[in-house]
Amino acid sequence: MTNRIVVALFLSTAFCAFGQNAPSSNPQPPAPGTTSSICNTQPASTGDFWNGAEPNLANLMGHPVTTKKYVQGQVRPIQDCLNTLDNAAAANGTMIKDVDTRTQQGIQQASMRTKEAEQHAIDADHRAQAAQQAAAQTTAHLSSVEQVVGKLDQYKSGSQTEIDFRSGETVLSKKAKEALDEMAAPLKDQRSYLLEVRGFSSGHGQAAMVASRQMADSVVRYLVYTHNIPVHRIYALGMGNAPASAEAGTKTKHTSGGRVEISLLKNDLASSEQH
Repeated sequence: MTNRIVVALFLSTAFCAFGQNAPSSNPQPPAPGTTSSICNTQPASTGDFWNGAEPNLANLMGHPVTTKKYVQGQVRPIQDCLNTLDNAAAANGTMIKDVDTRTQQGIQQASMRTKEAEQHAIDADHRAQAAQQAAAQTTAHLSSVEQVVGKLDQYKSGSQTEIDFRSGETVLSKKAKEALDEMAAPLKDQRSYLLEVRGFSSGHGQAAMVASRQMADSVVRYLVYTHNIPVHRIYALGMGNAPASAEAGTKTKHTSGGRVEISLLKNDLASSEQH
């Protein structure tokens, strides 16, 4: 026992002769800060022989490597750094989720707007096609109307009726009325026709003109009142003592008394279009 005490005293004296004074045995860990400062903090030199200081008996005996407080002081910066990294990772995850949510919403809105635009384009195309069809139908109708209008003045001479008057008379005889009845009866249900009534009278100058017009007016009155022929379909002319028309191959002759010629003009093409 005495020998052990002597050896211990000898070693203590030797370590004291070559050693240095030991620093504080309980260094405090650095205060936690930002992620970069915590994660990049290096343990400060404490003069501990474990960190390169010259060993001595006092440091060896008083080193706090086994104390709970020392371990916590060494572990706390690492734990703080890990906690900061976890918080940053959680924040980044939240930001990524928010960005992804907004991106998905933007994609959905863009897709909806694209579909709406496509539907508007389809509707516009349908309206354009309908307008084109309507324009084509209108063009065809106008062409048909133009053809009908172009044929309205294409009248052909039909039957002719002659009414004779005694010189100086303008009253219709029984024979004249029968001739007019025979001519007007087929016109009751017909359309697209005209009646040209021309009066001729003997004599000269203005007196012949007046007499010929009076005879023509007598025929017109009878056709209108008796057979209900519209006035706008009758054209009456007083020709005076002009030569009356004659049949083909014969010479025209001047009338000796009074004479009225009724010519039926028909538009067969326009009539067929109306039917």
